[in-house]
Parts: sequence; C-alpha cells; structure tokens
Amino acid sequence: MPFTIDTARGIFPNTLAADTVPATIARFVQLNAEDQLALIWFAYTEMGTTITVAAPGAASMVLAEGTLNQIKVMSFPEQTQVMCDLANRADTPICRAYASWSVNIKLGFWYQLGEWMAQGIVAPIPEGYKLSANASAVLQAIRGLEAGQQITVLRNAVVDMGYDTSKMGSYTKVSEPVVPPTASAGRTSVAIEGVNNPTVLSYINNMNANDFEAVIDLFTADGALQAPFQRPIVGRDNVFKYLREDCQNLKLMPERGVAEPADDGFTQIKVTGKVLTPWFGAVGMNMAWRFLLNPEGKIFFVAIDLLASPKELLNLAR
Repeated sequence: MPFTIDTARGIFPNTLAADTVPATIARFVQLNAEDQLALIWFAYTEMGTTITVAAPGAASMVLAEGTLNQIKVMSFPEQTQVMCDLANRADTPICRAYASWSVNIKLGFWYQLGEWMAQGIVAPIPEGYKLSANASAVLQAIRGLEAGQQITVLRNAVVDMGYDTSKMGSYTKVSEPVVPPTASAGRTSVAIEGVNNPTVLSYINNMNANDFEAVIDLFTADGALQAPFQRPIVGRDNVFKYLREDCQNLKLMPERGVAEPADDGFTQIKVTGKVLTPWFGAVGMNMAWRFLLNPEGKIFFVAIDLLASPKELLNLAR
C-alpha cells in the first residue's frame, strides 16, 4: 500500500521527541496574562546568565519600529495593558499588527521590550512581584529543561501571542527580506556518519546555504515537512513559504544516521545532530530528521524532531 502523509509520520517510531516542551507550553498558556508576562521576564533574566540572546537583525527591528515607537511614548499603565492584550490575544490594532509579523520580527519586538524594561523605558515587573503557585511551577519546569528546550518554550510563548490570525480574514504577512543564498564559493558540505544519500546531503547543505529553491526541488509535488510539535505542511508551495519565513540562517550540524529500505521502493533515513539558530547561536538544539524518500529519491516526507535528551542523538533504532 503506498505511503500517505499520516503513515509517513510513523517512520522510526522509537524516536523520543521532547514532549515536555509542548506540555510546558500548554501549562504556560493556562496562566493569566500578568503571570505569563512575569514568567517570561523572570525566565529570560535567569537564562541570560547561561544563554546569550543574539541582538535582532536590522530588518526585524525596522519592521517593528512603528509599533515599538507607539509603545515607547505610552505611560507605564498603557504599556502594561498592551503587553497584557498581546498575552490575552485581544482584538486591538497592535495585536493585529503583531499577529501579521514573522517569527523573527516577533522575537525582535520582545527583545527590544526586554531591553527597555531593563532601562526603565517600558513598565518593568513591579519590584517584589511574586509569581502565583501555578506560574512558579511552570518556571520550575522550564528550569528543568535543557537549554535548547528552554528557548523553544520561551520562543513559542511569545510567538503565539497577538490576535488570532484565523479570525482576521485576509491580511498581509510581514516578513524580513529573504536572505540571498550563499555563493557557491562560500558553501560548505556536511558529512554524515552512516548516511551518504545525495538527497539528504543536498537537503542539509542547501538549508545551510539559505538556498530554499534548491531545497524545495528535492521534494515531490505532494511532499510534506513537519516542524517540531506541528502538523505537517503539505505541498511544495506551502513548504517553500515556510522555509523562507522561518528557516533563514539556520545552521544544521548532522552527526550520524541510518538508512533503511521501506515498503513500495521507498527509503527511510534518520539523521541526528544539532541545529543553531540566529537567536541563540551558542546553544545547539538536539534534533532528528526523519526522511521518507520515494523510489525516485525525492522527499515525500521529512519530520524535524526536537529530541528529549542528548542520548537520543545515538538512538537510530527503527
């Protein structure tokens, strides 16, 4: 029986993803807005001693500049209300603008607010503020995560704020300019212990070069990509859009892998390694890529998994 996207998702079922990440995010979402904002502030302050957050790119800041300038001249109570509105996903002009931004613009926005809070320009968390018992429990759960898992929780916490885009009808997505692919002379090639499949190697190398047109050429017309803790993105056009908006300037560092024949002439390949992101360049996130290639060597499905622990980098069993 030919593979479907749903059956493809089941390849290498022993892969242990960091399910504690979506569970922690779900607990965070249940907090009230004040506790969400305070927890983000406490977590980023605490993490700042061990994890360096990179300054946002100029493009991200320019695209958020108008909204940031509005907030900068507000009174402290007004600034606090804006942040609570974002956490509550209220229907306000600022929440709608925020919802239309790409991930990097949203991260740049919160980075700047954090800088201004530290400088006293934006309303800080009140001195002596105590988290509720539930928020303290979530913060403790975040403390218990690995660094790569921590930044995933905090990234998703702010990315999911703002007005619900499904209620906005038509709107224009605001994204940074697309980074041109790295010139051929400046590209590097990876080697993966146990895997020499040209499609998988091309996928990794072209991702590292921001050459998303070359990446999407590796997919079948109905191929799919499943980002960590997300439903599959199906179809070349949709995958290409995701790559351009959310995957610029990643550094994929595969280490080892295994390739096995699958049904109907397909091939399944699992690769483990690390990924560096522009925002937390010093923190390598432990990742797995699970590829399903059709008989022609095209990518029918690839799942990217944030792994539960470093030891999962060695778990290549079917």
